Amino acid sequence: MAMNNQGRPTGIGSAGVAANGSSLLPNEPLLFEIGDADHSGVDLPDVEIDGSFLGGFARKSALDLPGLTEPEAVRHYVRLSRLNYSIDSGMYPLGSCTMKHNPRLNEKMARLPGFADIHPLQPVSTVSGALSLMDQLGHWLLTLTNMEAVALSPKAGAHGEMCGMMAIRAAQQAAGQGHRNIVLVPESAHGTNPATAAFLGYQVKPVPARADGTVDVNAVKAALSPEVAAIMLTNPNTCGLFEPEIIEIAAAVHEAGAYFYCDGANFNAIMGVVRPGDLGIDAMHINLHKTFSTPHGGGGPGAGPVVLSKALAPFAPVPFVRKGQGGLALVEHAEGGHLGRITAFHGQMGMYVRALTYMLSHGADGLAQAAKDAVLNANYVKARLQAVFSVPFDGQPCMHEALFDDSFLKDTGVSTLDFAKAMIDEGYHPMTMYFPLVVHGAMLIEPTESESKATLDAFCDVMLDLATDAKAGNAARFTSAPTRAPRRRLDETRAARSPILTYTPREDLPQAAE
Repeated sequence: MAMNNQGRPTGIGSAGVAANGSSLLPNEPLLFEIGDADHSGVDLPDVEIDGSFLGGFARKSALDLPGLTEPEAVRHYVRLSRLNYSIDSGMYPLGSCTMKHNPRLNEKMARLPGFADIHPLQPVSTVSGALSLMDQLGHWLLTLTNMEAVALSPKAGAHGEMCGMMAIRAAQQAAGQGHRNIVLVPESAHGTNPATAAFLGYQVKPVPARADGTVDVNAVKAALSPEVAAIMLTNPNTCGLFEPEIIEIAAAVHEAGAYFYCDGANFNAIMGVVRPGDLGIDAMHINLHKTFSTPHGGGGPGAGPVVLSKALAPFAPVPFVRKGQGGLALVEHAEGGHLGRITAFHGQMGMYVRALTYMLSHGADGLAQAAKDAVLNANYVKARLQAVFSVPFDGQPCMHEALFDDSFLKDTGVSTLDFAKAMIDEGYHPMTMYFPLVVHGAMLIEPTESESKATLDAFCDVMLDLATDAKAGNAARFTSAPTRAPRRRLDETRAARSPILTYTPREDLPQAAE
């Protein structure tokens, strides 16, 4: 079958690949190996600099940076970019990450003067447009969730979790309930949930998942006590399923005097369709860099605004935007139960602009349609693959991501990791592996609403071909993969535990003639 020609050029017949399957892309050296410290790409006059004002901190050794001409520098980074896999070059099926297309209009708006050029320390009177944008963004988030207050300043999901849980702790302390020190966390939760609770000093108590991958309200009731502060639950959950008893769970938690924190990482599946506030949720973070299309995973900043219920609204952190008689104001000091600052400055303006642009482009009906399309795409992938792949939970349709396990690979000699590496040879970024932890050898696929049926069909064709080949006993195709990528299989564990962070010039080995 023809290999996928999207993404990195790796397969036979792909652009830039030789007939034998080896990549024609060069082995790109480091800048230090291209240039040298004795030359510069530009002519600069010699200057004498008096470094006395540095107070003894003047550099005592050479800068030791390589000098390159402009063409050398440009070509180096262009060649590196061709080695990357990106959302602009191919599908990213990463489950629970929502790697959707980033509309270029969002980028254009984020680069407008007045948004891109403002500084967090300039007078508030000079950024009225930015305050208006933040106010509109907050209004949209509150409308989508039916909540009372929003904190825009958290930098990403885990930071948002901490903000929401700090608001819960502050509310309980204000009510004389500071003794509550237990947080319930389902076994299928994101790993940041128990980490956040533990970081804030709470004792984490796990709640088991049912055989169908969802949380049983009776298991929650059994775990509740006067010492429980909150439950942290993801909905849709990390198995890609909507929690059918979430309203009953919220009612039980509230009756016990605790609060309901919802991990909003999977909001892309329900935006414009389900309002979390209607489900009884008290706090939830929303990843602007996932649901609302800011580039994710490229090393840029995140943003995880937190929406709060009426009970928690008085405990929101500062700063926040408030409407007054004189117009919009940035409240930086507030009395009462407010948390104070959880970050130095308000947040990521670029994130705010991209997210609001996305919302205004779609409108309320368009956001709901995007969520429905994300769910439709995931169920289409599930329907096409489930005859060959194994589905751990098949009692209900999935939401925005389809979950498979590795039982279909039993006795093939092929592991989940091997399968993922073979996907690289076919030109695809692997899906999320080994998560959620409640499923052995998990393969979590989230196509998002961005992908067309043709793209999904091409992806499913490759996945089915790989699965068929694995079952046919061709383990060598998998255990040796990737063979067509710029790099072969790496020792990722060793790389993570013992990274080489300092460049050391290679020693020239003596030649035979020497």
